[in-house]
Amino acid sequence: MDMYADTVIVGTGVSGLFSALNLPRDRKIIMITKSDVESSDSFLAQGGICVLRDEADYESYFEDTMRAGHYENRKESVDIMIRSSREIIQDLIGYGVKFEHRGGSSEEMRKTGENSDFLDGYAFTREGAHSRPRILFHEDVTGKEITSKLLAQVKKLENVKILEYTAMTDIVEGESGCAGIQVKDKAGKEFFIYADDTILASGGIGG
Repeated sequence: MDMYADTVIVGTGVSGLFSALNLPRDRKIIMITKSDVESSDSFLAQGGICVLRDEADYESYFEDTMRAGHYENRKESVDIMIRSSREIIQDLIGYGVKFEHRGGSSEEMRKTGENSDFLDGYAFTREGAHSRPRILFHEDVTGKEITSKLLAQVKKLENVKILEYTAMTDIVEGESGCAGIQVKDKAGKEFFIYADDTILASGGIGG
């Protein structure tokens, strides 16, 4: 029952789904999740998602992030996260994710003119270590909103197969590194998924 793919992704939360959507469509992709696809921590997340409001917000955003990590963060990674945040939000909106508006419909926001910022009209809140409002949100179920919309897009892809109730038990070591994963299904049967590339999107402590 061993399986073969170009890429295997462990986890069907936001990071796993977003990875699948950004991989080439000619790659055979297998995604696994230890439960059902709607039981990930991403689905349960209530808080919002932060984004760089404008260039004037960069220094504050960077300092807030470093301080929250007790200045043990890798500065290069923090910079990438902040500078790519606007592009990521644009992608999420393109996939159908709805964030709260200050007022006015989505259609009205699209007609605000070529020189307007795509974030104009959205509502922002302040959470955690952030010193100013830069959090986009959807009611108090932001995780469900983002994850469900990404999952709907992934399900449309013919090159992606999702295996529920399938847990990774080990990594397969090849001559040049990781060659896939060993998994166990709901019935307790173990098998291998061999792949050229393996993406571990299984979360942190919660995963």
